[in-house]
Amino acid sequence: MKAAIVGGGIGGLVAAYDLAQDGADVTIFEAADYVGGLSSGFKDPRWEWTVERFYHHWFASDVHMLGLIEELGWSDKVLFPRPLTAVYFDESFYPLDSAMAVLRFRGLPFIDRLRLGMGIAYLRYIARWEALEKFTAHDWLQRWVGKSAYRILWEPLLIGKFGQYYKEVNMAWFWARVKARTPNLGTYEGGFQAFMDEFADRLREMGVDIRLQTPVERIDPSPAGGLIVRSKEGTLEVDRCLVTTSPAQLADMAPALPKDYLEQLLGLKSMGAVVMVMALKSQLSEAGIYWHNMSKEAGFPFLSLVEHTNFLSPEFFGGEHIVYVGDYLDVDHEYFRLTKDQLLERFLPSLARMNPDFNADWIRETWLFRSKYAQPVPPLNHSAAIPDIRTPLPGLWFASMSQVYPWDRGTNFAVEIARRAVRGMLSTRM
Repeated sequence: MKAAIVGGGIGGLVAAYDLAQDGADVTIFEAADYVGGLSSGFKDPRWEWTVERFYHHWFASDVHMLGLIEELGWSDKVLFPRPLTAVYFDESFYPLDSAMAVLRFRGLPFIDRLRLGMGIAYLRYIARWEALEKFTAHDWLQRWVGKSAYRILWEPLLIGKFGQYYKEVNMAWFWARVKARTPNLGTYEGGFQAFMDEFADRLREMGVDIRLQTPVERIDPSPAGGLIVRSKEGTLEVDRCLVTTSPAQLADMAPALPKDYLEQLLGLKSMGAVVMVMALKSQLSEAGIYWHNMSKEAGFPFLSLVEHTNFLSPEFFGGEHIVYVGDYLDVDHEYFRLTKDQLLERFLPSLARMNPDFNADWIRETWLFRSKYAQPVPPLNHSAAIPDIRTPLPGLWFASMSQVYPWDRGTNFAVEIARRAVRGMLSTRM
């Protein structure tokens, strides 16, 4: 089999790995000059390790991702510390990453804390997602967990993550977050980019052709059977092609897809992401908190503040303290137009709220990353709206984070859906 993979993120890399193991002749087309996609990283000359462009970690329950690493023989390079995560309430941050932490949370009366704990336990150990997708998270949580807990804890997160769509998001999405997540968080020695680069090198040793800075312009059916993949380098005729980009990109590059499938692709909603990474001279969170869930109602201009060096030691980053501030936004939001300096000006007052000793002189450097496709929006009964991974165009397959539902986007489910697509590609040989 001759196969093309569009997209060099983890989904594209693992698909190429499985296809090459089966003896296929595989070519990966990647628009960027690096592999890794949304989980890629970068490295300042002062650092020993890379830092992710968009904050990433693994959960202990990520069996697909961790299983792949074990196959590759690199499990000894996976680290699993347990950092502190906290939510903002009444000018302070409170950890809510364990049953005892929930019971100690003073923002709710004790009876409401018990109700909250029982609701989370029900979702984690009893509930099934199929029934929950018929309800919005907005309605279900208020009814069963309580209006106070919803208003203080969950509504700010839904608003921050989904903006104007927050009342449309179904409860199955929320269930998946409770079901799959663990307090222990994992990363790779050297950062995610170190893993991606090592994986790409392994693929090259297996004969996979990885073409960086080579976006695919169009995919057409070939008169001789199979598909024609067109890029700036010319054309490549293949038997199978797997696209791992966004639904809108697939619709643009494969106009020969039937109208109803194209409408499915273009009907999927998603949020973009804007993330600023800062290298600071001093620690921002005096409490040593890694992940801060912020409240826009309280005046914070971003959804999350993540102090990476409260998860990993600053010694890996030249003694600097690495802080992310990030947000999920509609792609027409002004944050997609403002310059890095303009955004930093917006964010500085909130950093001073985090630590009264903070001043702008703490910042040595900043980096700004934006993606217009970062978080799918799942409305009621979303399972019926997901495009099949096997498209109606013979030989063309599609595996994206918009199809891992009810699970949330991330490398673990990118691996799972890519491997599922490859199994389909191999079972339908010409």
